[in-house]
Amino acid sequence: MSYTTLLFIVIAGIFALLLAGFQYKWNKKSMSKLNMLFLFLRFVTVFSVLLLLINPKLEQITLSTIKPNLVIAVDNSNSVKYLKQDVATNRLVENLKASKSLNDKFNMETYTLGEKLKASNSFEFNEKQTNIEAAFIQLSQIYKQTISPTILITDGNQTYGNSYEFSHHNYKQPIYPIILGDTVRYTDLKIQQLNVNKYAYLKNQFPVETILVFNGETAVNSKFVVTNGNNVVYSEIINFTKQNNSKVVNFKLPANSAGVHAYKAQLEPLNNEKNKTNNLKNFAIEVIDQKTKIALVSDMVHPDLGALKKSIESNEQRSVSLLNSNNILKQINDFQLVIIYQPNNKFNKLYDALNLENKNRFTIIGTKTDLNFLKSINKTFTHEITNQTESYQAELNKNYAPFIIEDINFESFPPLNSQYGSAAFSIPFETILNKTIHGISKTDPLLATFETSGRREAVLFGENIWQWRAQSYLDNKSFHPFDDFIGKLIQYVASNKQKSRLNIENESFYNGNTNVIIKAEFFDKNYEFDTRETLTITVKNAVTNESKTFPLILNNSNYQVDLSSLPAADYSFIVIASKENISKTGRFKILEYNVEQQFLNADVTKLQQLATNSQGESFFVNNTERLIENLLKDNRFVTIQKSNKNSLPLIDWKYLLIIITLSLSIEWFLRKYNGLI
Repeated sequence: MSYTTLLFIVIAGIFALLLAGFQYKWNKKSMSKLNMLFLFLRFVTVFSVLLLLINPKLEQITLSTIKPNLVIAVDNSNSVKYLKQDVATNRLVENLKASKSLNDKFNMETYTLGEKLKASNSFEFNEKQTNIEAAFIQLSQIYKQTISPTILITDGNQTYGNSYEFSHHNYKQPIYPIILGDTVRYTDLKIQQLNVNKYAYLKNQFPVETILVFNGETAVNSKFVVTNGNNVVYSEIINFTKQNNSKVVNFKLPANSAGVHAYKAQLEPLNNEKNKTNNLKNFAIEVIDQKTKIALVSDMVHPDLGALKKSIESNEQRSVSLLNSNNILKQINDFQLVIIYQPNNKFNKLYDALNLENKNRFTIIGTKTDLNFLKSINKTFTHEITNQTESYQAELNKNYAPFIIEDINFESFPPLNSQYGSAAFSIPFETILNKTIHGISKTDPLLATFETSGRREAVLFGENIWQWRAQSYLDNKSFHPFDDFIGKLIQYVASNKQKSRLNIENESFYNGNTNVIIKAEFFDKNYEFDTRETLTITVKNAVTNESKTFPLILNNSNYQVDLSSLPAADYSFIVIASKENISKTGRFKILEYNVEQQFLNADVTKLQQLATNSQGESFFVNNTERLIENLLKDNRFVTIQKSNKNSLPLIDWKYLLIIITLSLSIEWFLRKYNGLI
């Protein structure tokens, strides 16, 4: 409280006393006890009112103690169970939680880590992937401002993600790895990696690259065999020594029939091998009988052309040829789709040929497009001619019906440059992206599709889409989200299939270590996304003939179901819209593979380096006696006492109002009782 405020309070007290004395003492020779009481009550009332007007601030100091956190992060992947460390892990966590000394010193928090970090007190050791680095990134956000030493209970075998031994750069906490497993090096043969393309083309050969690894002291021989069903399609004798302990095997296999073909690669195990699971890998390839050929036609040089070509060809089923408006005419029948980039009057013959063959097309309009020519040659849509340019950002239309679109954060993408003005369509069309200017949505399409006379068309009213691909990479560290969006658009425009109210999206085969996600969209009769429908999927195992039914859950702009719990096999499925009695069928294959069972030992070196880098200490799970003692004695982990000073305005103190009310009420009743009113 300041000196000035204190002076005002003293003056208020003197004034209240003088005023009360003037009212009850003035012209009175003596004071009765009753008048003395009246004087006191009036003084309290006036002084309290003046205090409210001055409104001094009272300072309140509260003391609190904050214990450091003790984070226990447990590897919940099934490699822990495979290495037979699950019982020891549960026992260790129970001992830590039961320690009264640790509970007195720390706030204990338990997490499980696998594909993601989760707050949990139970461990099932059933997750198919391990990403330790991602767990530390999440923990760094949770415990950024606190003291939180971390006990990491794991075998250290990470199946994907960045290397974690340098996680101390992001996670500024001491880490105490508890190593699950032993350091004994067993003799082992292993298929370290198998590389193969996802697609092959009928009557061609597809390459396979396999990396084989040997751990051991003496020279050994083995046989590498690849089978398709009961047929051996490739075999080779492999020799290993301690010095020459890895081999790269390259070979080609024929693609003789269309469809999904599953293969099994196996390195015949040695008699004394402990882990034979990592000697085998299943892989599959989808053989397609044709490749979608796309012509990208432009009479100008622009970075959009290269971005579109790379994006479309990220799917090996598609190839793009860059052509000008003249040299395409002789080979127009070779293409299923023609992309016309910023047409002008030189494209007149191309449009005649496209109309004659009724070809699907994708038109991109930019600042160099001749809108007068386009208006004269095109009968499906026109664009207002203003001779001005504008920059438009995109907004996803979530009710787009023809195919499933994921929102890849279009609204954050850089604006596209185009001619200023609105587009008008003479036929029904579907908007994928709407134009926005400075965050204000316009009822004007930026990207639209439509069907007419048995062909499909798309039109994009903007150039510089290469910036979208670059922004997508900055946001996701990958071109895949943008390339997937362009791929779906190209697949739709290049096809002549009629649109459906029920659309299904699934892969033809899934690796055993990936999530099996099937997505669906359902539209009402006006082709608006319908969130009221109930979709179910019935999956039938082709081997056991067992059928299971699952509901599809509404997830933003689509329905989806996770079938990752299904065992490896061939499956057929049917998705049914219950209310409308509409259904679609499909097939997929799940390959048998468990990446968590590829390890024989704990990764001791990385875990020990992690402990050193983070100023912690590593322990083996069977030798943790010193762990609790070290945590209790470490002076870095101390309880912090904090004092909080709060300034409370007197006007917020409700008791002062009660005092004023009581003093006035008592004075009035006493005066009334004594006949003074």
